[in-house]
Amino acid sequence: MGIQKDRIKFNVGGRIFETTATTLGNAGRHSFFGALFDDNWNLLRANNNQEFFIDRNPDCFAILLDLLRTGDLHIPSNVPERLLYREAAFYGLSDHVRSAKWGPFDGNRLRLCGSVTGRAPGDGTAIRAGPDGGCAVAHGSMVHVFDWMLEEHPPINLDYQRVNDIGWVNADGIVISACERLGTADGGMGLFTSSTGESRYKFNVVHDNQVKSYTAGALSFSPDYKIFSSCKGRSNEYGVGVWDHVTGKQIDFFYESPGWSLGDADKLQWLDRRNCLLVATLFPRKDNCYISMLDFRQKEMVWSWSDIGAPVTVDEKRVRDAIAMEESNSICVVNEYEDLGFIDLRMSGGSVRWSSRSRLNKGKMPDEPCYPKLALHEGQLFSSMNDCISVFCGPDCVLTSRLRRSYGGSICDFSIGGDRLFALHSEENVFDIWETPPPPII
Repeated sequence: MGIQKDRIKFNVGGRIFETTATTLGNAGRHSFFGALFDDNWNLLRANNNQEFFIDRNPDCFAILLDLLRTGDLHIPSNVPERLLYREAAFYGLSDHVRSAKWGPFDGNRLRLCGSVTGRAPGDGTAIRAGPDGGCAVAHGSMVHVFDWMLEEHPPINLDYQRVNDIGWVNADGIVISACERLGTADGGMGLFTSSTGESRYKFNVVHDNQVKSYTAGALSFSPDYKIFSSCKGRSNEYGVGVWDHVTGKQIDFFYESPGWSLGDADKLQWLDRRNCLLVATLFPRKDNCYISMLDFRQKEMVWSWSDIGAPVTVDEKRVRDAIAMEESNSICVVNEYEDLGFIDLRMSGGSVRWSSRSRLNKGKMPDEPCYPKLALHEGQLFSSMNDCISVFCGPDCVLTSRLRRSYGGSICDFSIGGDRLFALHSEENVFDIWETPPPPII
């Protein structure tokens, strides 16, 4: 490819463009241009004098063609970015544009690229990054969905049922967990189409061959299309349910044992290497903290830790969030001062090894602080505290950078996905988008 006989002409909106098969091949097999080649990447039309007519915007075509030639994206001031993004979607080049606009995710190189003001009354409660660079934000009983261009899709309204968690099964599917509404069969968990807000199906809890109403809480997903949710019903439906997200059918349920807490869990995390589910119920939802690992193959709790009976010092207080770090065989926890602690996964019931190196907030706490949250992505650990997010790297979780902006109040939730970090602020009902700048073109 790339020799003279592989030259090809396009007439786009009345403007003539000439390029080579080599350049078009950079678009990939599944793009608009990939359909112009056979299986051996030879052009299907050999007549060099024949043009392909495309009734689209020629200015955007010129930008995208240059992107395929050089790998660099330059958007002139007279071309609206949203118009370019829509044209890129038509040609199947959205991934190319995203890769040119921001590079592979690196917490130490993130830059604030924009903020979006919430469009619902009241504070946002949860934000979840989508796989393609979009996000979903929960405000009470509403879920607002944004694509990677930050254009909002039709909102999802659960009719006064408070949303507890959101999760993406793919770029066009969102699972929402919600509180049961007394006196009705509403609540639980459902799968929705992200682009339209259309309900696909509801995930039922079946107990003694009867469908039960329930409140669904924290969500997690496994690579083999399983959805996990903490559940609490009116009788014996306390525990963690498992569903097949393709069929919507319940396939398992791990019932809560006496003296432990699963149905009220704040966080679920699927662990691929151990083939187990981390379940964490934390203060202040409960007076004590319960962290366990469930093996659904054996239907047993294979690891557990609780602070019941443990002394609570002024410095350490309570565990506010937890996340498993499989590579180091440990669970990282955080308290309200953003001190990190580590629990050894190789033994049950061990103590927390607190690390004071991470303490960042020695000044006055805000009037309405948000509890810290933890996330793990590509070997980097992230912890939110008040109005900033700290990044920790290396086996010793050394603080390497901090993300902060000047307004919006405390960060009540954040999420990483699609090579972006989204941070939801509590006071101004606004979320920030952080991206890694693309590497320079040499």
